[in-house]
Amino acid sequence: MKTDIEIAQETKMLPITTVASQYGITEDDLELYGKYKAKISNELWQEIKDRPDGKLVLVTAINPTPAGEGKTTTSIGLAQAMTKCGKKAMLALREPSLGPCFGIKGGAAGGGYAQVVPMEDLNLHFTGDFHAITTANNLLAALLDNHIQQGNTLGIDPRQILWKRCLDMNDRVLRNIVVGLGAKADGFVREDHFVITVASEIMAILCLATDMKDLKERLGRIIVAYNFAGEPVTAKDLNAVGSMAALLKDAIKPNLVQTLEHTGALVHGGPFANIAHGCNSVMATRTALKLADVAITEAGFGADLGAEKFFDIKCRKAGIHPDAVVLVATVRALKYNGGVPKDQLSEENLEALKKGIVNLEKHIENIQKYHVPVVVTLNSFLTDTEAEYEFIRNFCEERGCEFALSEVWAKGGDGGIELAEKVINTLEKKTSDFAPLYPDEMGISDKIETIAKEIYGAGSVSYSPAAKKAIAKITEMGFGDLPVCMAKTQYSLSDDQKKLGRPEGFDLTVRDAYVCAGAGFVVALTGSIMTMPGLPKKPAADNIDVDENGKITGLF
Repeated sequence: MKTDIEIAQETKMLPITTVASQYGITEDDLELYGKYKAKISNELWQEIKDRPDGKLVLVTAINPTPAGEGKTTTSIGLAQAMTKCGKKAMLALREPSLGPCFGIKGGAAGGGYAQVVPMEDLNLHFTGDFHAITTANNLLAALLDNHIQQGNTLGIDPRQILWKRCLDMNDRVLRNIVVGLGAKADGFVREDHFVITVASEIMAILCLATDMKDLKERLGRIIVAYNFAGEPVTAKDLNAVGSMAALLKDAIKPNLVQTLEHTGALVHGGPFANIAHGCNSVMATRTALKLADVAITEAGFGADLGAEKFFDIKCRKAGIHPDAVVLVATVRALKYNGGVPKDQLSEENLEALKKGIVNLEKHIENIQKYHVPVVVTLNSFLTDTEAEYEFIRNFCEERGCEFALSEVWAKGGDGGIELAEKVINTLEKKTSDFAPLYPDEMGISDKIETIAKEIYGAGSVSYSPAAKKAIAKITEMGFGDLPVCMAKTQYSLSDDQKKLGRPEGFDLTVRDAYVCAGAGFVVALTGSIMTMPGLPKKPAADNIDVDENGKITGLF
């Protein structure tokens, strides 16, 4: 059996100018990065912004398991199948992070015959967006420490510095560090921290900004510290906005690539969904909506994280709305939720399926709370049985959902025709009356509790003293009307990753909170979630190599 990277490397790509021409994009509207990658020029948006929007389809999933779900693969395969069905489809996806690529999860370019290419470029440095974001973030950190060293005219309290440095790699030893050691000229000694780039506020800002003007305004609102009077100090106060924006001038432009079947894909931005808002850039999604009949996007991890944030943060801020949601699951993952060990998932087990399908049920109910029609799709495996398929099909249809099998991993677009037809039927015959879960004016604690109880199934929420103090401070500063971005484990509906299936009535613990004033949301940290992951005992990096001809192997 061929690996993902072997399939990708054997595919004959079209010049990106040819792919672009399918959407009416001329070479003058592209900034080429070689033959197969390009950025969309700022001028193109001015040309298309007044066009009517196409339909927007969100692809999400049940809670991730070691058995795998294949959300990105499904998104890509669906776009390829839509094209085969005569629809002009375009993808709007996130860029992969180097952290998971070299860690435990691997790359994020799809799989099998439903991939975005060039796969190696996409998973590694791509067009340099993440490097620009990392550098802009760390420039602000450097300017902050330099300001303190050079006289501290803003009266910044070194004990109340909020801004963290970042790195797009899983590096646990950088979570908590001490800086400024050495001579007097080496700065003030203080505790500092790193977050992974995809959890940084700069990443969130880039993905929520609508243009350069909006980007600069958001950068200026970043709160980096408090002064000795307890007042916020911003990036604008440090005169950092212009130089940060200069680093991001190219990164803000969406990237155009192609699928294995030459469907266009705008791949731009990459915030994590368990510790950030988990959606690709607003600019890429809006552009796809103007260029295509159907724009297909995804949100990270399960629907309790990525989809909720897509609805309550991205749609709210961008003024867009989904016309349909595709909810991805697998028979194997549902049996895993039913208590079957990973090495026994290939055996038919209807009792475990009945027990584990409650996880899917909860996600269906959650999406329906936003009044958006749902299509459930199963990524098929050779070990699945017809009895298992029939049980899940009946389960979904009884709850008002369309249902389709997906074989896009093995067959590409041809394997997604059934799914595409169900999605098209839903778009044409069902109405989306999308509305966010809560109003802007609701208090921060009430928003947290609404998400915890309505989406996760919690019975109560507990706040640490630090969290209570932070929420009070955030409200006092005038940020109480912002949406909430929950930082929570992706593996469970609860804040305990060991609670599979559909836990109910549990107590959710909020240990801290902080405001991302530039991005425009309040982050609530729950359970033991961390903003800088660590590498596993056997990282994916162990298997990655490059030969003397520059051919990369081991990426997946």
